[in-house]
Amino acid sequence: MRQPLQSPSLPLLMRVEASQSLKRDETALTAVIEFLSAFALFLMILTAFLSLAQLQMGSNDPNVDRIDRSAVQGLDRLTSDGGWFIPMGETALDYPNATSEWHLADAESLEDGRVQTGLINDGILDHQRIRALQNVSEENMAAGLGLDDGYTLYLSITVIESTNLDRIGTEVFSGGTDRSTASSSSTANRQFSQEGELLQIILEVHKGGNKNNDLHVTEVMVRPSASGPEWIEIYNPNDFALSLRGWSLNHTTSSGGNNLLFKSGVISGHSTVLMTGDSTTQASGNASQIIDLSQDSFLGVGSINLLADGGGVLSLRYTQIDEAMPYDVCRIEWGGDTGLFMVLGQSLEWDGNSTTSSSSWSIQSTPTPGN
Repeated sequence: MRQPLQSPSLPLLMRVEASQSLKRDETALTAVIEFLSAFALFLMILTAFLSLAQLQMGSNDPNVDRIDRSAVQGLDRLTSDGGWFIPMGETALDYPNATSEWHLADAESLEDGRVQTGLINDGILDHQRIRALQNVSEENMAAGLGLDDGYTLYLSITVIESTNLDRIGTEVFSGGTDRSTASSSSTANRQFSQEGELLQIILEVHKGGNKNNDLHVTEVMVRPSASGPEWIEIYNPNDFALSLRGWSLNHTTSSGGNNLLFKSGVISGHSTVLMTGDSTTQASGNASQIIDLSQDSFLGVGSINLLADGGGVLSLRYTQIDEAMPYDVCRIEWGGDTGLFMVLGQSLEWDGNSTTSSSSWSIQSTPTPGN
């Protein structure tokens, strides 16, 4: 008798299905591994391409990358050691006499030589070096930190924590170009904990921008007594030293005028300079420098009257880089309708208000050159 067909046993079916499921899992795993391998290879190729092209992930703007790098590298140079100074010899830089004691040099020496300002001594911020920044111009500091031509900077050093509550917020140093005048900028900062205080250094690097042009004429002698010289007192209220390149003095009268463009020179931060018709007889007071302008025929001495004492206008002017026309930073007028008429030995003194108004000037019977 013929036997009926029998279905496969249940265990056999389960083994077949398990085998098929395993094959599907192996296929899926293989696909995932192949995908990850391909993706990793793609990332390697992309990284190599970006490296060869010298690009970075992010803005992909080389100018932004450059200014970011300048800020970071500049701050690192400023806070990694004590810096160095190479003085100028007779015809070239005097490398054999290079020194790390740049903070002991005066403003004129630093301006003529090459300086990289460093602020660290024995691993902490050196306040003597910070004070010496007043002898360094912004342009000279930017060059020493390796910033590109056309870049400007702003440096601030501030107490943000202190055991002395009155010290919190104190600006130990603050000076340079305002970032609002620049087309782009980048900032780097670092903090130092020392002597019970936390100090923060912020270095801003800008592309372009108008440099600080804040100088004040504070007193003028146009009618010296006896055989004394004519003189002009100028004060620099900035923390940085200011190079005189780009600055000029202009004197006009009803009969003509005279103009003097400075090609060299520097004024230390928070200091006074006296420009005189005779440096050998000039009383200096607390002035940090005396600049003799007799050779430039701008200031006279004795009977050589180059600043018209009866009436005239004296202007201190500045010309920004890439600009053709200077503009008046300070303007002093005497005689005429001003009511300012001096006798021998009297000077004109600024009251600290408007730098271009005659009402901000008064006659002083006891001049104080350099003070």
